[in-house]
Amino acid sequence: MNQETKISLQTQGDIIIFDIQCDVTSFSEPVFKEARQNASIQNTSKIVLKFHENAYINSGGIAVIIQLLAETKKNNQKIFIFGLSGHFQKIFNMIGITKFAKIYNSMDETLADLATEP
Repeated sequence: MNQETKISLQTQGDIIIFDIQCDVTSFSEPVFKEARQNASIQNTSKIVLKFHENAYINSGGIAVIIQLLAETKKNNQKIFIFGLSGHFQKIFNMIGITKFAKIYNSMDETLADLATEP
């Protein structure tokens, strides 16, 4: 498990992509908070969480993601997710994250759906 958290931000039109290049744990909270603040400064309403193939997320990381969802909802921002393994897609569905964020299988699928979002 990698403790160093790195999130690169990429902008595509009115979408900001959090390119998550790390394991997501409770140690990730400050980096996620900074990324969310940058998205708010850019006045972005759509945020994509792009997980890399071998991403690991523990219970502390799930709490960080839930906190991110709550903060973005307050700011009228929407979260979209892709890149999760099948295992984590099931976990996100079981704990209810999918009620607040759509999960996609590819970036192309994500961007195509976001093009139809207001």
